[in-house]
Order: sequence, then C-alpha cells, then structure tokens
Amino acid sequence: MWCWVEVVEAWIDIGDLEDYPSDKIPGFYGRLVQAMPSLIEHRCSYEERGGFLKRVEEGTWPVHIMEHLTLELQGLAGFEGGFGRARETNDRGIYKLIVASPHVQVTQQAIEDAKGLLLALIQDQPFDLKPVIDNLREMIDDLCLGPSTSCIVQAGHQQSIPMIRLSKGNLVQLGYGARQKRIWTAETSQTSAIAETISRDKDLTKTLLASVGLPVPEGQLVESGLQAWEVAHEIGLPVVVKPQDGNHGRGVFTNLQFQDEILAAYEIAKNEGSGVLVEKFILGDEHRLLVVGDHLVAAAKGEACRVKGDGQHTILELIEIQINSDPRRGTSEDHPLNPVRIDSIALLELKGQGFEPTSIPAFNHEVLIQRNGNVAFDVTDLVHPSVAKRVVLAAKVVGLDIAGVDLVAMDISRPLEEQGAAIVEVNAGPGLLMHLKPAKGKPRKVGEAIIRHLFPQEDNGRIPIIGVSGSRGADDVAQICAYFFNLANHYVGLSCKRGLFLNQRLVEASRTSEWDIGKRILLSPMVSAAVLETSGKSIINEGLSYDLCQIGIVTNVDQTILFPEDSITEARQLFSVYRSQVDVLLPGLGVAILNGEDELVVEMAEINPGAETIFYGLELSSPFVIEHIQKNGKSVQVKDNSILLMQGSQELGRFDLQNSMYLKDQQHTNRLLNLMAGVGAAWASHLPMSTIEVGVNSFTQEEMEA
Repeated sequence: MWCWVEVVEAWIDIGDLEDYPSDKIPGFYGRLVQAMPSLIEHRCSYEERGGFLKRVEEGTWPVHIMEHLTLELQGLAGFEGGFGRARETNDRGIYKLIVASPHVQVTQQAIEDAKGLLLALIQDQPFDLKPVIDNLREMIDDLCLGPSTSCIVQAGHQQSIPMIRLSKGNLVQLGYGARQKRIWTAETSQTSAIAETISRDKDLTKTLLASVGLPVPEGQLVESGLQAWEVAHEIGLPVVVKPQDGNHGRGVFTNLQFQDEILAAYEIAKNEGSGVLVEKFILGDEHRLLVVGDHLVAAAKGEACRVKGDGQHTILELIEIQINSDPRRGTSEDHPLNPVRIDSIALLELKGQGFEPTSIPAFNHEVLIQRNGNVAFDVTDLVHPSVAKRVVLAAKVVGLDIAGVDLVAMDISRPLEEQGAAIVEVNAGPGLLMHLKPAKGKPRKVGEAIIRHLFPQEDNGRIPIIGVSGSRGADDVAQICAYFFNLANHYVGLSCKRGLFLNQRLVEASRTSEWDIGKRILLSPMVSAAVLETSGKSIINEGLSYDLCQIGIVTNVDQTILFPEDSITEARQLFSVYRSQVDVLLPGLGVAILNGEDELVVEMAEINPGAETIFYGLELSSPFVIEHIQKNGKSVQVKDNSILLMQGSQELGRFDLQNSMYLKDQQHTNRLLNLMAGVGAAWASHLPMSTIEVGVNSFTQEEMEA
C-alpha cells in the first residue's frame, strides 16, 4: 500500500487546523526555518532542494509538515534516509501518516516530538530541540542494531538477502527458512562454540598456536602474586600480566618491571578472569587483524596516548585538553576513539614514571598515559603477505570462521619472525567499528566480506515463496500450491485461512495475525518452500510478512468488497491494495500468476517488476491478455477437459482433469480456476510435469491434514 520497507502508520485528527494550511498561519514559515534550517534539504514533490519549504510557503497541511519534521528528527538523531507519506482519509480532518522506521519505539517518539514541535511553531511557543534529539539518539543507540551488526545487514541488503531481527539485541537472521544464517555482531551460525571457548582461554590458545610454529610470547599461568614475580624473573623482565580469559583489554598490564607493579597487577587481573597469565613483554605496537574465512580483510594499529606538560596543568587536566578534546573521541558509536580515563592500568603507568593523576609535569615533559588501546588506525594496505598468512592460520588453528587476531609488532609491513613480533590473542566476535570508522585511514568493507563468507557466489539466502492474495479462492489456491511443493519433496510452510501448516501438519487452526504466522514460517530452519496467503484486510493493516517473493498470485478483486473502516471506499482503490502482491516480486526474476478474466487483476501485469506474467482463465478475452499471448506470452488454459500450459500458441503441457479429486464432487468454475492458478505457480516454479500431473489428480483439501 505504501512502500516496501518497514513503516509506522499513524492516524491523526487535526480538527480545526483543516481550515488553516501553513500559508494562513502568521509567521509560521519563518519560525519553521529558524527552528529547523536543515529542512532545506527536503525536496518533496518539487524534486529540488528546498522543495518542501516551498510547499510550506505556498500552503500545506499540518500532517504533511509532521511527516517532514518526523523524518528530519530521525535524521538528526542518526537514522539516515527515510520515507514518508501523508494522505487524507474520507473523514474531514483525519489523515494517515506513515514514516519509515529504524525501530517502532523510535519512530513513535519522533512522531510525538514532531507534533509537539509543530504545535509550538503554530502557537509561537518556545521549543528546545536539543534534548529531543539527544533522547532520540539514545533510543537509537539502545534499541537499534549496533554498527557491527548493521554493516553486515546492509551488505546483505545489497545482495538482496532478507533480514529478520530475532531479539532486542544484535541477534539477526539473514535469509529465510532452510537457507537462513544467523549473526550476532561478528559471530555467525558457523562460529564454533568450542572455538569460542578456546579463544577465551588465552593459555590454551597460545599452546595451539605454538604447536604449528606461530610466534607467541613466552609465559605461563600463575596462582599468586609471588609466583607471578618468580615467573617474571624466569622469562625475563619486562612482562605482561593479564587475565587468562578476559576481554576488551580489561585487566591487561604491560611493560611491568618491578615487583610492586607485578603484585598490584596480579590482584586486579585475577578479578577479571578465572586465572592470571604472566608473559614476556613484546616491544612494539598493538595491532588488530580481522580474519574472515580464508582471508585477512582489515587491519588496525594502536597508538600510545601521551600528554606533554606545560608546567601549569595536572595530568588529569592535560588529558582533557590534549587528548579528550579530539572530536574523534566520544562514547557514542559515531566516535572511532574512546575518551581516555585514569583506570588501574593508567595508574600503574603513571606510578612507574613517578607521577600521580594530580601531578603537574614540567614544561615539554612527555607522560605516557595509555600504552595500549586506541586500535583505530587503518594499516590494511601495509600488512606483509606472510603476516596475513600467519593470522589466517591462527584463526584456523583456534577454529574460528571470523576472528580478531591481536599481535604486537614494530612494523606490520615486515615478517613477524624477523622483528621478534608475536601473536598475543585470537578473539571471537571481534568488534568491527575500528575498521568501519577508523580514526585515520580508509574504511574497510568488512560487512561485505562477512556476507560473502556466509553467502558465497551471489547466494541470497532465499527459499521459494509463493504469495497468494485475492477477494475469493486464495485459500484454496494456497493449499494447492503447498500440495504441489510437498509432492516435490519440499518441507512446506503454509499460511492460509485454515491456519498454519508445516509439512502438511496443522500446527495452528486460527490466524490472529497473518503477518505473525508468515514470519513464524520464515523463521523455521526446516522450511524449504513457503506458501503465504495474505488477505486484503491484512495487507492494509499489517503488510506482507516477507520483503520479496518468487511467485505472486492474485486470484481476483471483488469490487463490491470494500474496506470503508480503512478509507478504502471506491473500487479503484482496491487495485492499490491487491497490487502489493505483484509489487513484491523479485525484480527481474519473479513471476506473476494473474486471473486473466478479472479486469483489475489483468491491469497488474503492467506494474510487474519480475521476469514474466502468466495469465490463467477459462476465457482469456481481454485485449491485453490476447496481445500478451500473441507476443509469445505464457498462459494456463482449459480445453477438452484438460489444463493446458501454453506459450503463445504452443502447447507445453497438458493435464487431464477426468480423475481430479478436487473437481470430482464440485466441478464448478471457481474450483477449476483455483486449480489452474496452482498449476501456473507450479509451472513457474519449474516443478516436474509428472509432479504437477499427480497433484492435479490427487489433491483434496483433506490432504492438508494428513
């Protein structure tokens, strides 16, 4: 009805404002431009910069203005792009507003905020925009997909891979049914649980890496601070003290040389994991290398953080002035670098240099604050080929399909062995933000790499979906299609008026929500083909449960069955409802199966984005259908008590109806048309002719409960 993305629809009563378009409200235009100057970018119906503001100046109604305010509020909060429409209903002052939604709660709040702003502008009242945008930004951060997951989903969208969010967090299904893959940030359904467990045990990881000749720092597990000091002496100072199974760098202390440092580090590290490791300190910079499958796809380098004394400010003050003032630093996902804070690790670093956080360093004296971290400087193009091979091997040894390999090296462009470099960790579920938004260097297409890994060779993760809609007969047609696919050895999910069926088994007899039932089918990892009937009422109020389908069937449009409660009061409006089933056909691939005897349905062939249209009917007399056949188009016809598959005037298949169980007791027109639609869908799906013939003869509605 509106568009092919998820939207929020609101019904708005503007009351007496129906008589006051924007040009009749004194001073409104000026206040609007002053409050939100970024609206200049909205093109609106003029398709030019400033087009929307031109409409406001000429005169437009409040809901149209709310549409643009909502979109802009979402944009200012971080949701780029968007789609909106505002349409009047048959009732005076009542409008429908729809807005593309990054998340239902976010968009609902944005609509409320847009209303508040609009009323303030109309009444010439103050309105503080900043807290509104800040609140929306927080909601987007809390409720929407994180940047790592989002970049994978976006890459999947470019490859026409559908997405279903499975939780409030970042658990996402890519693909439908039996073709699905799941991701959770940078972990996938192919990520081994054993491999993830190994990666958390840093000592075991080192043992496995060393077994294949990969360079790792010497070290061992310790059970006390004194033992940590003894091991440090054995392997040689300086050392690193870190948790055995910690993450995110918590509790990791580097370049420790003195007993009191090591004892203090041990006490902190033991609380961050189940054990403590003491390792030889490797001189160099920290690097994070991202491995996906058999390839190194990105690499980032860390930089130490230092402040330079001015003889006036404390170290804490210098951190804020010289480091945290960098616009690249912040707590949101838009910032590639985190603010620097004085934690336990930084305290030890300062103590080793003879400072406290409140100390005032001498003029030009450099103070090291943070040795590690800040891994956000892209060095992908500098990685030596042998280093790339080593980190790919490291990921394979641990068993991870996607891994963040941490190594310490002086120069990533040289082989590890010749500079005494070492691999220190192999991490599951690595963060991707450092590669997407590096503090310096080129962003890397890590989402595309992960999608290629999960869906190689342009695989789009789709199962055959047959969508069926129409005023009458759609229920039977859906059951017939499902039966044909069952005969072809598919595990079929069917949603129709009779309920939810999985592999011909009735799972649920009622459908409180057609959208929900359809989604449940597409979530099932067993389903290899889905047949989803959607009523006109459900299309209006819920939408379709899928984004695109391979086959779209429209049985008919009864021009007497209107939906006045949804402002569908004219027969012509029904075309906009049922055309949805054709609009969602896979571009260039999908097939429309249309009733060639229904004038509104025939018209839908003109907007078909798919590969072809197949008309069916007892008498295909429409001039458009006749022209279609004359141009070698496909059709399903009846002759001599047989269903014929025709391409132009050429017969490609024939199915005798003499033994049809479906037509045995009730050989009336409607049943025959339903069977023809099902045969057309099976033909378009390239099912074997022998299978279709068996289906024509043996289908009964009772079969669906077998």
